[in-house]
Amino acid sequence: MNLNRHFLAAAGLAALMSSGAAYAGASAADIAKLGNELTPTGAEKAGSADGVIPAWTGGLASPPAGYVAGKGYIDPFAAEKPKFTITKANAAQYKAQLPAGAQALLEKIGTFKMNVYPTHRTAALPKAITDKVKEQAAKVELQGFGLANVGGTTTPFPFPKNGLEVMWNHNIRYLGGGIDRIYDSFPVRANGDTFDIRAQEVRVFAQNMDKSEPNRLLYYMNTLLAPAALVGSVVLVHEPLDQVKEARSAWVYNAGQRRVRRAPDLAYDSITDGTEGMRYTDQYDGYNGAPDRFDFKLVGKKEMIVPYNDYKLMEKSTKYADVTKPGTPNPDLIRYETHRVWVVDATLKPGQKHAFARRTFYVDEDSWSVLWEDAYDSRGNLWRVGVHPVMQFYDADVMWYSANIWHDLSNGGYFIASLGSQEPQWKFNVKGKLADFEPDALRRAGTR
Repeated sequence: MNLNRHFLAAAGLAALMSSGAAYAGASAADIAKLGNELTPTGAEKAGSADGVIPAWTGGLASPPAGYVAGKGYIDPFAAEKPKFTITKANAAQYKAQLPAGAQALLEKIGTFKMNVYPTHRTAALPKAITDKVKEQAAKVELQGFGLANVGGTTTPFPFPKNGLEVMWNHNIRYLGGGIDRIYDSFPVRANGDTFDIRAQEVRVFAQNMDKSEPNRLLYYMNTLLAPAALVGSVVLVHEPLDQVKEARSAWVYNAGQRRVRRAPDLAYDSITDGTEGMRYTDQYDGYNGAPDRFDFKLVGKKEMIVPYNDYKLMEKSTKYADVTKPGTPNPDLIRYETHRVWVVDATLKPGQKHAFARRTFYVDEDSWSVLWEDAYDSRGNLWRVGVHPVMQFYDADVMWYSANIWHDLSNGGYFIASLGSQEPQWKFNVKGKLADFEPDALRRAGTR
């Protein structure tokens, strides 16, 4: 398998913008490519030269036969068998298409393997959203680390010129306008010991709120439903669009103390409760938050083997005990495919602090979702590996995660989050009231 013929050289193309500078939007010639040789969000429509990656023909824009709303998702590719399986024994054969973290997991964890299936480009968005991409492409600008002239969740930079633009495409990609879901997460120690953290998350983007506030991306409330010691604890977040201009506002309701307090450190590498230190705050949803502590270098676009179309993790027949195996989640439940991804290498700036000194992100060209993260410690050693399987939620025209996994190579444990197969089907395009996302509402939300 060859590297993408459009692989971009780092030299001269990947310079990060300096703070305070403004960069103009896309040209008319580029915008004319959207919906023609490019998809409506900027990916290449054409398939790969060897035919492994097919052409994009609109994605999975409607449910497959047999789907019943509210009864859970069915796998449109259930009848397919793996084309091949990558193990430690044959990993060298596929090295060029594997992130460093995949190679490390294959080497370190005896049960880790990658079942590679035929590629399907299923990403599809509502027409109103793709129309907005084209409408805004000439207007959106980077101003320092923030955005100007962007309205709502969209793809602000369908023709990214640097790594920061790619990461912004991920951070404000369309996720259905508003989400209400119950999901389960499990820290799994090296010996297999684990416990269930169950939560209800309501995340509403600014365009779905009843009232508008300046510089606002979304409102987020997470209420813990298990384990018993944490039941009723709530986290509330007001997420700015430009987090350097205005810091994230966060509050926590502690059910045991029955008090609300500000959480000013809920950002960057603060540790998320219940993760046993295996996921930091800015790793949630693949990546989130203010980008000012790292230099984001655009390495280029490559054809890589990544987790994709992972419907098995969301099928009602999949029990959580079937997933949470020692060493690694059950590899027979995770599907890999070959897709083109943008590769972004982030290095910690001099004088800045973070647990990671370097991070490499692999971002899907079709959905702008972070599919993989390799994170390195201050000595340059690969430390944490983020694996982020996606699926097209065909009832809502949303490409999102069916799980999020973070491996800790130093202790053999992992944290798997966002499992929903045993919960009511997630709701998209929910609306929100600002009054329900104020600190005064926390105590009501957290009452046991």
